[in-house]
Amino acid sequence: MIRKRSITLHGHRTSFSVEDNFLTELRTIAAERSISFAALIAEVDEHRPAGANLSSALRLYVLAHLKQAIKTEISASDREK
Repeated sequence: MIRKRSITLHGHRTSFSVEDNFLTELRTIAAERSISFAALIAEVDEHRPAGANLSSALRLYVLAHLKQAIKTEISASDREK
């Protein structure tokens, strides 16, 4: 289910809508990096391309993070052989 979330970034309120699974993954990533959820959202917001909406940028961030994790796991597995 897609849920709309509101957050304060750089002193102003903004919102984003992502599915629950993406929200869970974003919270997990923030915890793994030992940063707050808000700090992670702010980081993605700061690095998103001009014209890209925050919701899409967050989904793409999760996708990139998971792809990198898989690549790292495969590389580690290859080194063990």
